[in-house]
Amino acid sequence: MANFSFDIVSEVDLQEVDNAVNQANKELAQRYDFKNSKSSIAYDRKEKKITLLADDDYKLAALTDILATRMAKRNISLKSLKFNDPEKAFEGYLRQAVEICTGIDKEKAKELVGIIKGLGLKVQTQIEGEKIKVSSPKKDELQAVIAHLKALNFSLPLGFCNYR
Repeated sequence: MANFSFDIVSEVDLQEVDNAVNQANKELAQRYDFKNSKSSIAYDRKEKKITLLADDDYKLAALTDILATRMAKRNISLKSLKFNDPEKAFEGYLRQAVEICTGIDKEKAKELVGIIKGLGLKVQTQIEGEKIKVSSPKKDELQAVIAHLKALNFSLPLGFCNYR
């Protein structure tokens, strides 16, 4: 009997992140409250990091809001962004690093496998690096797993691919 399967992944489209950062920078240049400010948003695609630089707490909060809004409009889940604590930079400025999280780490993978096993369906789960493969002889059970995981408010954005 044929086994059907799919993969659970947590991926971010880095090109869309790039577009969102560019849009945020355009908005930053046009906003009156940022006139004569050295505030900026920088994106390092290789490191998967965004760096926010602001004059004070108020401007840092506004920068965070601009970035979050642009990410949401580009269908990038805010769950994939990890905002680190702001730190002091040169001349009293504030710098905040934002990490772009991709892949499912071991802890989260084990938590997801536990959730799937808790459903009581006849499915097999296998952790393969930064993704989880779920297989079953019945498509209905796989669809039930997908529906359950979509309904959850999990701490990572989950995607489902390679459905066979």
